[in-house]
Amino acid sequence: MMIRVNRIHYPVTALGPGRRVGIWLQGCSIGCPGCASRDTWAEDPSKLIDVGQLLAYFHAIDGPIDGVTISGGEPFEQPEALHALLEALYRWREESGRSFDLLCYSGLPLARLRRDHAGVLALLDALIPEPFVDRLEPEGPWRGSANQPLVLLSALGERRFAGSVLASAQERPSIQVDVRGGEVWFIGIPRRGDLDRIVDAGRKQGIEMQGASWRS
Repeated sequence: MMIRVNRIHYPVTALGPGRRVGIWLQGCSIGCPGCASRDTWAEDPSKLIDVGQLLAYFHAIDGPIDGVTISGGEPFEQPEALHALLEALYRWREESGRSFDLLCYSGLPLARLRRDHAGVLALLDALIPEPFVDRLEPEGPWRGSANQPLVLLSALGERRFAGSVLASAQERPSIQVDVRGGEVWFIGIPRRGDLDRIVDAGRKQGIEMQGASWRS
């Protein structure tokens, strides 16, 4: 099974508890105004990778994996591939005796996900659904806007996330930085204007950032 992947990062500490693998899938037709991941919107066939190859990345990680966060793009616009990826991760978790959780973001309404993608939700421990709304400041960690709930879908999800459902967004770091191959990636949920403020601060220090993904 092939899946379109924009990028993968480890360790991610700003999109869920602990040290996580972050996977950004490629392709989104929703196009929420103010989205910070516009580079993931296009259905780019050059981003296709076999799910087996993607799982090999996990096997090669030398460090703890507390969770996997899948974002995008819109993961549920690749439902069969997303199901195959989650099924492979679920099976590896069971066979290896690991206890990492599986968290997925979606810009689709929760009611629609429950109606159309119950099989995928059954493999997740937690879900953050609903479209991003730029004017609604987030009311909890890891969420982009106040309309987005943290939905717990399993006993592991309850244990791992329950204390964070009502927590203040300010209790968690909103952005982490990953530098690789001459590129700088900002990972997490930026507060309104954070990314532009970072660019402006760099410019004042003589650092000019080119090709900002949120302006693509």
